[in-house]
Amino acid sequence: MHIVFLTHPTFLGSQSMPRFAKMLVDGMTQAGHKVEVWAPQPKVYDLPLPSSLKKWAGYIDQYIIFPAWMKKTIKNYDADTLFVFTDHALGPWVPLAANRPHVIHCHDFLAQRSAQGEIAENPTSYTGKKYQSYIKQGYKAGKNFISVSRKTQEDLHRFLGFVPAVSEVVYNGLNTFFKPANISEARAVIGNEIGVTLTNGYLLHVGGNQWYKNRIGVIEIYDAWRKNSNNNLPLVMIGAPANGKLKECYNASPYSEDIYLLTGKDDSFVKQAYIGASVFLFPSLAEGFGWPIAEAMASGIPTITTSEGPMNEVGGDAAFYISRRPLTNSGAWAEDASSILSDVISLNEAGRENAIDAGLEHVKQFDMKIAIRQIEGIYQDVLGRG
Repeated sequence: MHIVFLTHPTFLGSQSMPRFAKMLVDGMTQAGHKVEVWAPQPKVYDLPLPSSLKKWAGYIDQYIIFPAWMKKTIKNYDADTLFVFTDHALGPWVPLAANRPHVIHCHDFLAQRSAQGEIAENPTSYTGKKYQSYIKQGYKAGKNFISVSRKTQEDLHRFLGFVPAVSEVVYNGLNTFFKPANISEARAVIGNEIGVTLTNGYLLHVGGNQWYKNRIGVIEIYDAWRKNSNNNLPLVMIGAPANGKLKECYNASPYSEDIYLLTGKDDSFVKQAYIGASVFLFPSLAEGFGWPIAEAMASGIPTITTSEGPMNEVGGDAAFYISRRPLTNSGAWAEDASSILSDVISLNEAGRENAIDAGLEHVKQFDMKIAIRQIEGIYQDVLGRG
């Protein structure tokens, strides 16, 4: 196959989307296919402009200059070239390839749902609603879709208003980077970083400041657990630098001296953090897939997450579940969640081993090679349809 991957521009600073696109590009290249990558270049964005105009400069690069180039360039490509949009948020470009073989990958519809007023935690401005409408108008011209979870697929069909010609679910694939290893050595690495002896372990959360990651909820659960428990395991949180709300929550915690907010850590450090943790706590409000859940279980950690899709898809029968944090009365929610946390931490050796083994078995389905093979088959099917 000759595949052209369309991706987000690098100047946006996203991490998860480039990682997904790289997985596709590397996988299809290794499978012997001819691969190209198209993305907007920072022609206007790199001009010496005030920071307040950078977003709009990026929009010019993405939605004026790049589509004009794509419209001209695509004419030179054979009819059997497959055009792959690595994210449905690239919807404004879809009409340019809608009459050619194409596939659109869908990760999550959180921005679309927020624009519809479906998510109270993430209100959308008037211009934001218009932007999401622009994206939706674009991807609705598509015919062939691959979603990363059943939840994402359900949202896709709802926003399209119809079931497209091709609509498949392929779970994200993990590589063998995440796997169990020496727990004592891992705890020594993390302990040296924070200046604390972690022989008895620690609680772990990995995630950014996006509203749906619920980092405040992590601290709320930790506070409730410490209040009701004689256990004083520290909490290690790895992610972006704390924003204002998280700082307030951290400063208000009576156990802040045992909470460590770490940022700027590389993949190797995060891997060690997973391996050494006693429990992985991931009370996310929403996700497209939920990479950290699978990474944690693959690393041999009992994992607690939210009992809603897609988190319960990724966790399956192997994870422990808590309810979604409500907008109000989060104190009662944190108390309930802390009870689950206490149960998991208190597992005897056999119970903990059973939880770990269940997680390791469950995540076998999230295999990079399996995902690439499934995606390749769908690409070939789309090309076969013409």
